[in-house]
Amino acid sequence: MSANWQDKAAVDLMLDDLETWAVVGLSTDTSRTAHSIAALLQQRGKRIVPIHPDAPVVLGEQGYATLADVPFDLDVVDVFRRSEAAGQFVDEAIEVGAKAIWLQLGVIDEAAFDRARDAGVPMVMDTCPAIEWNRR
Repeated sequence: MSANWQDKAAVDLMLDDLETWAVVGLSTDTSRTAHSIAALLQQRGKRIVPIHPDAPVVLGEQGYATLADVPFDLDVVDVFRRSEAAGQFVDEAIEVGAKAIWLQLGVIDEAAFDRARDAGVPMVMDTCPAIEWNRR
């Protein structure tokens, strides 16, 4: 089943073609994985949008408390939250019209994956952009 969670076409779409990445759980804490991956996304030419209840400015980009607060279109919603909390953000991503959803390494919600698929939104989970870029 996990191979389906990391469909190559979905990964390639997100890494190659989609530019604006909302990073759920991104804060100013530089020790967190979300921070280093957001920095990598920027190095790879992506625009990051921090999504955090405190709405901090992170890596030079204004944060927003929720996905619904972002006043422009989002291409990818990248979720750095525990599996139990991830489904809410998958549903919000679908609701705001995100083009794709990425759940980070160790984050798995099969029901949310099915909801995204049923909504026609490509989704990958239990992997990381850094890992996928390194596989190329």
